[in-house]
Amino acid sequence: MSLVQRLEVRQGQALVMTPQLLQAIKLLQLSHLDLAAYVETELERNPLLERAEADGPATGDADAAGPSSETSGEPFDASDPDSWQPPELNPSRGEIDTDFDARLDNVFPDDAPTQVQESSAGDMLSLTPPPYGSSGGSFDSEAPDFEAALTAEISLRDHLVGQLELATRDPVERLIGGFLIDAVDEAGYLRETVEGVAQRLGADADTVARVLTQVQSFDPPGIAARDLAECLAIQLRERDRYDPAMQALVSRLDLVAKRDFTALRRLCGVDDEDLVEMLGEIRRLDPKPGRAFGSSAVEVLIPDVFVRAAPDGSWLVELNGEALPRVLVNQSYYARVVRGASAEGDKAFLSEALQNANWLTRSLEQRARTILKVATEIVRQQDGFFVHGVTHLRPLNLKTVAEAIGMHESTVSRVTSNKAIGTSRGTLEMKYFFTAAIPGAAGMAAHSSEAVRHRIKQLVDGETPDDVLSDDALVQKLRSEGVDIARRTVAKYRESLRIPSSIERRREHYAHGTAHHGALALR
Repeated sequence: MSLVQRLEVRQGQALVMTPQLLQAIKLLQLSHLDLAAYVETELERNPLLERAEADGPATGDADAAGPSSETSGEPFDASDPDSWQPPELNPSRGEIDTDFDARLDNVFPDDAPTQVQESSAGDMLSLTPPPYGSSGGSFDSEAPDFEAALTAEISLRDHLVGQLELATRDPVERLIGGFLIDAVDEAGYLRETVEGVAQRLGADADTVARVLTQVQSFDPPGIAARDLAECLAIQLRERDRYDPAMQALVSRLDLVAKRDFTALRRLCGVDDEDLVEMLGEIRRLDPKPGRAFGSSAVEVLIPDVFVRAAPDGSWLVELNGEALPRVLVNQSYYARVVRGASAEGDKAFLSEALQNANWLTRSLEQRARTILKVATEIVRQQDGFFVHGVTHLRPLNLKTVAEAIGMHESTVSRVTSNKAIGTSRGTLEMKYFFTAAIPGAAGMAAHSSEAVRHRIKQLVDGETPDDVLSDDALVQKLRSEGVDIARRTVAKYRESLRIPSSIERRREHYAHGTAHHGALALR
């Protein structure tokens, strides 16, 4: 077989992922915090982008809250710009979105278009309704709170180092103590062994152990412990409650976790009332003493979409203006600057900046419409949840939503990632509404796995000490309600809800009942 060099011309289809299209796809899956950071970076880098001033009406008003759609009647058409923003705000919107929407919605199938055509934008491209109370970076905005900037939360390390400096003046002990403090994690536990620290510092193990004992006496109690048992023991010594019975209890936390009260009574040598009191004291201790210092702030889940009841009984779906950045493309500034640019490099830079700005506004615009379109379909599919609660949550997958709105499944997956829906029942992640299907018994309709999990919790909460439900009993009750479920699935759901087994729950009911009768006898 001989090797021959030759030229061939072939025709085929391929998906061309331009940088602008990649940008649009990337923006779909960003959370509102990541999106705000991304837009802020673009505002600093691109001179043709500017932040829109908050001179419009308050977005708390229903008419100015942005794109909205009612689940009854005709579904929201995300490809129609007039359905969510007046055309006078963007005279060239129809020209821009003619080809962009369809290509982004179905960019992932194998037969996707091979290229993306570009088009020019109008003078000013408005993106979203003005955010709640935002000043858009204006100098007329409210002055910053300097008092808040002057106060800072002390970290766990600083708190311990300050105590170490007061506890000892020996430079060697301070060095060892500082190394031990650096090895304490956010929960307050020491993640190094005494032998390891001694070897790394070239110090004596007894000296390291002595300094560790000193560090463990610092505030908060239980700090620098090497395991949970030592952490609890330190706190009990601080309260002068570490007697032999409590010491035996702390040494067998595995029995406490199993709720084996019979073995614990025998081990500690106490009666039922004393054991219940000791367990209550253990529960009042802090298993993670370091979490009160320098812990990361709790991030509040801000909804990207609001769902509220309409006067006609349907559901009104609205975008949250706070979660959407509002940027403009200043083409008048571009026209002035490009006339004064003489060098080809300057003109090329301005042309690229204009193209990137137009694509960013179109990508953000498409992202807003796609989120609203997917959220509207989720609300339509899960109407029973919004009316009656989690027990009426239906099985739902990405494919069902994608087929209903004419998008690719991967696009829906990106849209629902890191997004939340604000409802009258709380703020929930969009992924919450996608649950697996549990088949119904005797040909009945399938049930949502989340609804079944909620029903299991209800059954366990309603049980009595004399009638503790085993997994088999839960299976029988669920099947009588039309849920065809296996015992192992019930056990898996029960464990995910952190519900102990029936044996452990029966022991706990017995212990509480014994303590209650003992308290009545003392009276």
